[in-house]
Amino acid sequence: MKVGVVALQGDVREHREVLDALGVDAPDVRSPEDLAALDALILPGGESTTISQLLRSSGLLDALTERVADGLAVLGTCAGAILLATEVLDGRPDQCSLGALDVTVRRNGYGTQLQSFEADLDLDGSDGRPFPGVFIRAPVFERVGDAVDVLAVHDGHPVLVRQGPVWASTFHPELSGDLRIHQRFVDQDHNRYPKGER
Repeated sequence: MKVGVVALQGDVREHREVLDALGVDAPDVRSPEDLAALDALILPGGESTTISQLLRSSGLLDALTERVADGLAVLGTCAGAILLATEVLDGRPDQCSLGALDVTVRRNGYGTQLQSFEADLDLDGSDGRPFPGVFIRAPVFERVGDAVDVLAVHDGHPVLVRQGPVWASTFHPELSGDLRIHQRFVDQDHNRYPKGER
């Protein structure tokens, strides 16, 4: 299995370390050509407007939008969740979105860096052990569509969601020291969601 990590800005190394621990090939993705042989992709946390600009300047934006529409599995964390959303609140007018996940997300919904926090999360379908959620200038899902499964909630807001092969978390599972979310993402049936069946 080959799970690429968009390596333009943000928590690239941390995601690669988790994938390495799971024995998954995790190449960096910096150009449209890097998308060709992937089974899945991770959009890391970082600064969403910066990543958005770099997706455009690298030529990745259109190619990535097309691959995701064709059913490529994607896990977006924090800024990556913002980039996957169909609607972004408090974003810049020139900020791009892949529109792959039927959610409305608010940038920095929990506040500034000073309001960053950690919280134990109950994961739907897990073994009952809490998952250590690390929230850093985290966005908030204000709305989730009917086709979106909510896999974890904090303080009344969904924080981990899934729509077909597209997963998104408002926290940073790659910083938790817990491999379970990445493991579940990697273990899903990647042939289950052909184009248009999300």
